[in-house]
Amino acid sequence: MLRQQDVGHRIVVRRIVGIREGRPLFSDALGELVELSETHLTLTTAQGRLQVPMGEVHRAKRVPPGRRPTAAAVVALELAADAAWPAPTRDRLGDWLLRSAEGWTGRANSALPVGDPDRPLPAALNAVERWYADLGQPAMVNTPLPLAAPVGAELDARGWGARPPVLVQTVALATLRADRPGVPPVELTAAPSDDWLAVAAGRKGGLPDAARHVLTAVDQVRFAQVYADGELLAVGRGTVTGARRLLGLTLIEVLPHAHRQGLATRVIRSLADWGAALGATDAFLQVEQSNAPAVALYRSLGFTTHHTYLTRVAP
Repeated sequence: MLRQQDVGHRIVVRRIVGIREGRPLFSDALGELVELSETHLTLTTAQGRLQVPMGEVHRAKRVPPGRRPTAAAVVALELAADAAWPAPTRDRLGDWLLRSAEGWTGRANSALPVGDPDRPLPAALNAVERWYADLGQPAMVNTPLPLAAPVGAELDARGWGARPPVLVQTVALATLRADRPGVPPVELTAAPSDDWLAVAAGRKGGLPDAARHVLTAVDQVRFAQVYADGELLAVGRGTVTGARRLLGLTLIEVLPHAHRQGLATRVIRSLADWGAALGATDAFLQVEQSNAPAVALYRSLGFTTHHTYLTRVAP
């Protein structure tokens, strides 16, 4: 069974969830152990906080550390993702990042709690709440799991909600390289066209001035678009950040009338060629776990989940 020294580590729990025809029914849960007492254990999972009474625990064990990325790898990827999606209003709380972009997207309007906030955790979260209150915005925190599990547990205690889990996925860039050009071609530009911006506005619910900063204020960025007979069919955005090693893929979008033509794959492969030419070795993207078609597409291209995060929202 588990011991107190297992707190803070990833564990898998097999719990008894019912009885059928005299036999127990089991369910497995995987997450960060944040509390262990004589009466219950508490996990932070990709779906949120889970408290399991000890009477329901059939078996529990620590997951070997080799099965998950190191904390340093999670931090490096989160910082590369932040550089690829830069909020115009920024501040620091120790190592933590505070970000605002007129409410445009959760990523650009949330605190990123990686590293040391230079104060006790409750005081750090109080400061986060004050910072967003001064801006007139709801406080939000992105919690990479399992790295930020203690932050998530404190937010649970404060009654914060959570948006759906997001998968942060990666793949070696060599896996994505295009083997031949396609027709119609994918055009890569250093600045987004009006048509490109219109697609982004439709997907993200408007396009304030801060959004244009998020999209363009990256040293190495390209905007992909596919036209046929003067009509825009697909778009995408690529950035190279993380000491020029990581290609970030965002806003991969195919217009509804152009689905099932392989355009998303061609946009991704064209951006991969561009990133590789700059020296990038790996690609990453973020996709909601519930977006089954997108998850299936990325799986077919070789992407695997590096870690997950939850966007936590103040009550």
